[in-house]
Amino acid sequence: MSKKEYWLITTEHLEDRLLFKDAEDFRVGMNYVAVLSYKCQVAVLAFILMSNHLHFVLQSNSEQARRFITAYKQLYSRYLQTKYRSREYLRGNGVDIRLIPSDNEALEKALAYVQMNCVAANICGSSRDYLWGTGACFFNGSQAGLPMPESLGIRGRILASLSAREQRRFIHSNVVLPDEWVLGEDGYILPSSYVRKDLVENVFGSPRRMNYFLQNSSRAKLRLETGEQILPAFKDQVIVAALSDLCRSLFRKQQVNELSEGQLVELMRQIRYRFSANVNQIARVVGVSYEDAAKLLDRV
Repeated sequence: MSKKEYWLITTEHLEDRLLFKDAEDFRVGMNYVAVLSYKCQVAVLAFILMSNHLHFVLQSNSEQARRFITAYKQLYSRYLQTKYRSREYLRGNGVDIRLIPSDNEALEKALAYVQMNCVAANICGSSRDYLWGTGACFFNGSQAGLPMPESLGIRGRILASLSAREQRRFIHSNVVLPDEWVLGEDGYILPSSYVRKDLVENVFGSPRRMNYFLQNSSRAKLRLETGEQILPAFKDQVIVAALSDLCRSLFRKQQVNELSEGQLVELMRQIRYRFSANVNQIARVVGVSYEDAAKLLDRV
């Protein structure tokens, strides 16, 4: 077997659709990370599930890294197809699998970059407040000035306490996971059950040093310095949940695909006004390409 190294995996950003439309989608996505980390035998150091893309840091060889993300795309695509009747959802979604250099603190920077994606996207003010990833996994109980989210106090159930049927219902898979792993109250296997916390904490050395890298993570740093995290943008899922009501109240239609082009333009204008959404976000939640969204909004 080839030598194990560190890999940063990033899926291509979807412009005209969402990977996760609601909390249930995120829960399923979280559980599939647990399932495949165990099934593919890769060490997950950090990850984050964003509305339209994914980031992972793995310790593995190149073949294992590619097998992991390919299996994730296939597994989650089947779930989306069953729930939304969406075919070929992720087949054409590109993936960047990049070897993380062993020098210049590259691993620390990659870990911080992944953790802070939610802050860079203006979703929350701290990576530890974001449910759908590993933001709250590391240096818990320490006194490093890192905020402790309420979610860390959530109790769960060890998998040994669940029947086989219950496990399948929660994790959407027949894979039998270790009995000691914990299913949290949010309905997914807690990342602390399987993420290599020991390795990550050893890489950073101290919570204070980890916080330094988090605070200085590229795009996230700009958000923090300008104070934009104080007024976070609406999450994609919040806007998606409001679309049916908007269609009914504005046009007496049930869903977006029933709208005429003129009505679609007005809906997009309303989304921009009501939710302070930019063109990229409007395109994702409505389900059109960025180019089409920009052209339609230019008419307003």
